[in-house]
Amino acid sequence: MTGSSEVNLAELHSQAAYAHAAAAHVHSTGDHASAQELARKALGRSVEALKQTEEMVQNAPQSIQV
Repeated sequence: MTGSSEVNLAELHSQAAYAHAAAAHVHSTGDHASAQELARKALGRSVEALKQTEEMVQNAPQSIQV
C-alpha cells in the first residue's frame, strides 16, 4: 500500500471516530432521531475503515505482518 493510501485509510478512521462523537453529542441534546442517523453513518464509516484495513493487512508482505 502506498503512503497516500495509508493516509487515506487513517483519514477514514478519523472520520468514523468523529462521526461517532457527533452522534453521541446530538444524542445528549435529546435529538434521538438525528443521533440515530448519525450513528448509522458512523457505523458505515467504521465498517469501511475496517474493511480497508483488513485488505491492507492481507496485501502486506509477510515480513511486516504482525
